[in-house]
Order: sequence, then C-alpha cells, then structure tokens
Amino acid sequence: MPSIFAYQSSEIDWCESNFQHSEVVAEFYNTFSNVTFLIFGPLMMFLMHPYAQKRSCYIYGISGLFMLVGLFSMYFHMTLSFLGQLLDELAILWLLGGCYSIWMPRCYFPAFLAGSRPQFIRLVFITTMVSTFLSFLRPTVNAYALNSIALHILYIVVQEYKKSTNKELRHLIEVSVVLWALALASWLSDRLLCSFWQRIHFFYLHSIWHVLMSFTFPYCIVSLALVDASYEMPGETLKIRYWPQDTWPVGLPYIEVQRDTKKC
Repeated sequence: MPSIFAYQSSEIDWCESNFQHSEVVAEFYNTFSNVTFLIFGPLMMFLMHPYAQKRSCYIYGISGLFMLVGLFSMYFHMTLSFLGQLLDELAILWLLGGCYSIWMPRCYFPAFLAGSRPQFIRLVFITTMVSTFLSFLRPTVNAYALNSIALHILYIVVQEYKKSTNKELRHLIEVSVVLWALALASWLSDRLLCSFWQRIHFFYLHSIWHVLMSFTFPYCIVSLALVDASYEMPGETLKIRYWPQDTWPVGLPYIEVQRDTKKC
C-alpha cells in the first residue's frame, strides 16, 4: 500500500495531464490556479476589518480557512497524494462549518436550540468533527458530499433573497449564485466529461473552478454577513463597497460600517 504522502497515492486524478510541465508538479494549472485564494484571503481580512470590529472577529478565522483551502489544494494537485486530498477536503469542510456557525440566521436553527447561537456553534462543531472522521471511510465521495452541504447554504441564501427588498443584497446574491453555478458546472464537467475534453486538448476546467470559487468567496461572505446583519444589527447602517473602486465593472465586495466601537 503506498504511503499517504506518496505522489499519486490518492484515488482521485483530475483531467489535466500529469507532469506535463514539470517533473515536480503533477497538475501544473490545477496547482497554480489556487494562487487567487492566497491573495483574496488576506485582502478580505483587511477590507472586512471594520465589520469584524463591529460584529464578529470570527471573519478572520473564515478568511484564514479560505487561505488554507487554497494552500492545501495546491499541495494536493502538486502531489496527488492521499494526504493532500484529505487536507484539501477537510479545510473546505471546516470553512463551511465556520460559515454556518457565524452567519446562519437564528430562524433556521433547530427548534430544540431555542435560538441559542452558542449552542448552535457547539452543534456545528460536533457535526463537523464527526464528519471529519467519516471522511476517512470513503474519501472518493467527499467532494460530492461537500457540494451537497454547499447546496444547503445556497437554499438558505435563496430563501433570504425572496424575503429581501434590499437591491444591493439581491444583486450580491445573484452574482454569488451565478459564479457558484459556473464553478460547479466546470467541476462536474471536468469530473464527468474528461474523455471529451481530452479529445479536444482542453484540460483547464478544474483550474477554472478554482478561480471562479476564489471570486465567489467574497460575494458569498458579504451576502451572508448582510443577511446576518438584517437580523442581528438592525440599528446599524451598512454600505456595500467594492475594491479597488466602486465605479469599476468588476471588484471585490466588502462592508463599510458607519461607526466602529467594538475592538477585537
């Protein structure tokens, strides 16, 4: 049995040809397409600092987990090792768990929690720990399970979209859903239609998934933060801004808070 550290010890191999551009990097484009995770993570920490001071410093942990997803994904695609696969998938699992814990509206909590967020966080933590151990049993289905969890978050966001009359929030949700749908289509196409893409020598769909998901992250967390603020910060004035400039056709969204009193 190969070591979990060994190159190509994972059962998963994506459509990109292995070691085509380097003797060290198994999947060149799939590896370096994760650089955007390492750029957007620290940038969102900086841009969301006023929000973190006012509402929740846990946003730094979410951004940190996002960077770990990119780092572990680079390691996995560089080696195609079983350890890299698990680290990549577990980082995504804990990122989703963190988003649940911080931003899930109380109206969606199980009834037995009586709207208590600390109890909800403990429940999510226990569930994520159990899921972490279960992920070792059938590693090949982990990615599909993670996308199923993301579908539930999408369901919550769509429900809030239907309730909201805030045009800025509705726009953010629309962009988030479109980006996520395009990313998922790229992931599934690379996974399920690999023989077709190999015939036409186009091996980049999983790389496109990485780039699209890295852009989806800022839109998603700002959407979730605004949904949360509508319940938890009703007296605060929040404004959506875009980096580097509001007037640019493409930018990273963040939240500007009118006043800043809480310190991390």
